[in-house]
Amino acid sequence: MFSLLWLLVVGLVAGLLARAIVPGRDSMGWPATILLGVAGSVVGGLLLGLLTGGLRDRGFGPAGLVGSVIGAVIVLVVHNRLAARRRMPPGASRGRL
Repeated sequence: MFSLLWLLVVGLVAGLLARAIVPGRDSMGWPATILLGVAGSVVGGLLLGLLTGGLRDRGFGPAGLVGSVIGAVIVLVVHNRLAARRRMPPGASRGRL
């Protein structure tokens, strides 16, 4: 039970830090911010495991706070790109040549 509470607290902190780091307006509430941080922990744990060989040795595990923030920034940037693409009216130019 305590580990679930700790996961939610780390998720909230990582989500808030990611939202502060990534520029732009993110209209999401507390639950979405917590989910952003938890998803960031999963992504950060996967990336750190791939970089350090930890997936081979220990298996997959969630990242610490730094890895969670890095992962949450990645998840938030991808989310913002996909949301911007959905908001584009059909036939509008995307600014690419």
